[in-house]
Amino acid sequence: MPNHLQLTHLQQLGRAVKQAQYRQHRALENALAAAGTTLAQWDALRAIARTPGASSHDLAVATFQTDQAFGTLANRLVAQGLIERRAGEGRRIEHFLNQQGEHILASGNEIANQVLADKFAALNATEQKQLLKLLTRLVESDQTDE
Repeated sequence: MPNHLQLTHLQQLGRAVKQAQYRQHRALENALAAAGTTLAQWDALRAIARTPGASSHDLAVATFQTDQAFGTLANRLVAQGLIERRAGEGRRIEHFLNQQGEHILASGNEIANQVLADKFAALNATEQKQLLKLLTRLVESDQTDE
């Protein structure tokens, strides 16, 4: 069982990770508005581009959303003319980017790359790789929440 000092250190670590994530998300949200999208929409477009034809459930998992929240988001993306939904096998609905969605995704990627370069500029390339390695190890070691 961790002692009081270890617990304080772990809480500080958890808070630092959350602060970094919050600031990154806020910066991305503000910058992506210039491309006419939001962080949630851009993330959904990225997920669809990575796995064309994916189901709503698979895309919800990939974007850290509930099935219902992703369904609402997908409806907005359809209404904005960014994606197409097609009937798949059984009750499955498959998702695909259309040309406008690809354009918004590309614009969003350029913006995100700049924001992330700015956010991680305090770390040199070696430190960035090490941070990625450490965070990847944490994610891969704890798959209980999925």
